[in-house]
Amino acid sequence: MIKKFTLAAATAVALALPLTASAQDDDLIPLNAGMVSSIDQLGLPIALEQGFFEKQGLDVQIANPYATGVDSLNALQSGEVDTVQVGVPMIGAVVRGMDLVALGNYSGNAAQLGSDTTMALVAAEGSGITADDLSTLKGKRVAASFGTINHLYVLALIEAGGLETSDVNLVNTPPPDMTVALLANGIDAFVGWDPWPIMAQKDVPGAYEVVRGGNYISYLGFNVALRDWVAENGETLEKYLAALSEADQWMRTNPDEAAQVATRWIPGLDPEVAKEAMHYNIQQADRRLSANNYAALHNAVATLHRLGFIDATFDVNEHIDATHIVAVMEKHPELFSDLPEIPEEAAITEGYSFQPE
Repeated sequence: MIKKFTLAAATAVALALPLTASAQDDDLIPLNAGMVSSIDQLGLPIALEQGFFEKQGLDVQIANPYATGVDSLNALQSGEVDTVQVGVPMIGAVVRGMDLVALGNYSGNAAQLGSDTTMALVAAEGSGITADDLSTLKGKRVAASFGTINHLYVLALIEAGGLETSDVNLVNTPPPDMTVALLANGIDAFVGWDPWPIMAQKDVPGAYEVVRGGNYISYLGFNVALRDWVAENGETLEKYLAALSEADQWMRTNPDEAAQVATRWIPGLDPEVAKEAMHYNIQQADRRLSANNYAALHNAVATLHRLGFIDATFDVNEHIDATHIVAVMEKHPELFSDLPEIPEEAAITEGYSFQPE
């Protein structure tokens, strides 16, 4: 269901923002967007609440947040939304024949390859799992959402511990259910994106963070849409990505206020948890694309194929279209002025083609 949440509605829930549309509502371009219930996807509702979409001439409606990227892609395929924010689930969808195009990052890092600060491994008291010896994962029941970024993260941790995937009992679990599973002793640990790792440490007696980030993987978090829709909506997409880029910068500059937005979009999220999670999130709030992001997708595809989780690979050049975000980067450099500069060897221009090493 699409959540009718316009700027006026945002004002009604205590933002007290002025309605500053430069055009009548009838002149705004409609767009339906989807997101997952996680801190790192907050740029989307921030752009709505702060009026950045309206500033670009867009009337964006956001669906009620989905539990996982798989759910959001199902909504995209059914036509419920025009575009979603998704990472690793895009890979499985493409392999199965869904003609997806990645357009920009909702979370990631264009300036370097490794980036996973919003991910963590949380374990139950007495589990025996330690950060300095990840081989202690052997024989443990570890929850992950299969086909998502936390699945890729736990696979990297298992490999870093010198283990095979068969050495660990991976339990397919939606992120909102992980804390409950840990509390009920149904699992020994879980990997997840914020806010779930932080919430678990507050809600489960004795639960502790084993690993936070560590650059075990390169984060994948893309704005995606179906190819046919992208081909017909280039101008709208540029406006959309510009608004999201402005929202990211606002979030990086105002993390505590951004955390307040999170409490309105993630049910039951404690404000203090949101603030802590936002501290990690703003380290990956980089909408730009570079060769690093192409490499991140390529490496993830190769890893999942090597470990037998997907039965085919694909050319990432066919499923990333940097045209519109590159245009935003060129026209609005001020929106990225507070971010680390993209290294010359990783910078891209329109028409860039990634060549694996």
